[in-house]
Amino acid sequence: MRINPRLHGDPRKLAFRLSCVGFSLIELVVAMLIVSILAAIAVPSYVEHQRKARRTAGAACLSTVAQALERYYTTTLTYVGAPNATTLSASCSANVSSIYTITLSNLTAKTYTVIATPKGIQRGDSCGTLSINQTGARSTTSGSNCWGS
Repeated sequence: MRINPRLHGDPRKLAFRLSCVGFSLIELVVAMLIVSILAAIAVPSYVEHQRKARRTAGAACLSTVAQALERYYTTTLTYVGAPNATTLSASCSANVSSIYTITLSNLTAKTYTVIATPKGIQRGDSCGTLSINQTGARSTTSGSNCWGS
C-alpha cells in the first residue's frame, strides 16, 4: 500500500507517529508503583484517623453517662440505685454500642467508675480501655493521654 505524501506527509513520520501511540509496559508499571506507594502511606493514616474518631465517640459517651450519674446523685445524694450502664448509655451515639462496651464499676454511695472497653473494629486501639470516675478523673489502660486525641 502506497501512502500519498501530499495527504499524509512523509511516510516515515507517519510510521513513527503510529508506533508511539499508547503506553509502554514500563510506564504502566511505574504508574502502578507510584499509586501503590501512595496507598501504602494513605491507608494506615486513614485507618488511624477513623480509630481516633471512634475513640472520641466512646469518650463522649463516657462523659454523657457520667453526667447522667451526677444528675442522679444530685437528686438522691447517692449513686446506689442509679440506672444501669445500658440505660444510661442509650443517649449515646448509635454506633458507640458496636465499638465499645460501657459498664459501671465501683458503684457505691459516693463513688463510681464508668468504663468503655473496646470491641470489634476498635479492639486494636492503642489506648485500650477508657474510664472516668466521680471526680472526673479520666484514664486509659495504656497510661497515655488518649482522651484529647
